[in-house]
Amino acid sequence: MSEWWTYSLTSFLLFSARTYYRLFELYNLDVWPLQVATLALGVAILVIILRAPAWGGRAVSAILGGLWLLVAWAYHLERYDPINFAARYYAMGFALQAALLIWTGVIRNGLTFQTPLIPAKAGIQNNPLGARSPWAPVFTGVSGAYGLALLAYALLLHPLIPLSLGRPWTQGEVFGLAPDPTAIGTIGILLTIRRLPWHLLTLPLLWCIVTGLTLWTMEQPEAPLVPILAILAVLAATWKTRTSQAAPDG
Repeated sequence: MSEWWTYSLTSFLLFSARTYYRLFELYNLDVWPLQVATLALGVAILVIILRAPAWGGRAVSAILGGLWLLVAWAYHLERYDPINFAARYYAMGFALQAALLIWTGVIRNGLTFQTPLIPAKAGIQNNPLGARSPWAPVFTGVSGAYGLALLAYALLLHPLIPLSLGRPWTQGEVFGLAPDPTAIGTIGILLTIRRLPWHLLTLPLLWCIVTGLTLWTMEQPEAPLVPILAILAVLAATWKTRTSQAAPDG
């Protein structure tokens, strides 16, 4: 038996890169046209963030909770588990994140979005800039803007990574169905919350590390991408937390 120090991450990888990406291709074929529905939900979340209605936190939390449960079951347990023994534990983590989202955002109504960008048609009096200006500032710091950028990336750009690397477009990872864009999009959404919920950021950030290590072990060129996005999110979140003491609504 080899000594423990002779092992590396590749020693625990039970599948090849080809098998890993083929899994997404088969997954997409199996669940089609569910991709349309999950992307539509992502766009709905974006609109809710921009309008910031009073009920927005509950609605977004319910949608996100459902999507994290969907990924836990449809991807981790049903597809990933046969080739990776750790997938069942990943599924538990995704289910836990779903429970935290439901508890914090739906039951306790603890998530409130920042100043709306799109004012209500008949509610211009809510515009903090006054009645003469129909547009309100979205966010006072960089965290909200970066959060919106992350959500847009998860919805529009992340599924196109296979095309940029010469792989079939059918291997694209879609928000609400694949773990990476779901985690990235969730981090982006949480960065737009008025009072940053760090406990809801922990598991999505941990997943970004896991997927980065997995892709790095398979020697894939996109391996640094998701961890870098996560690191930038941590910096933005830290900045938001520090500045929110002086401007609680920022």
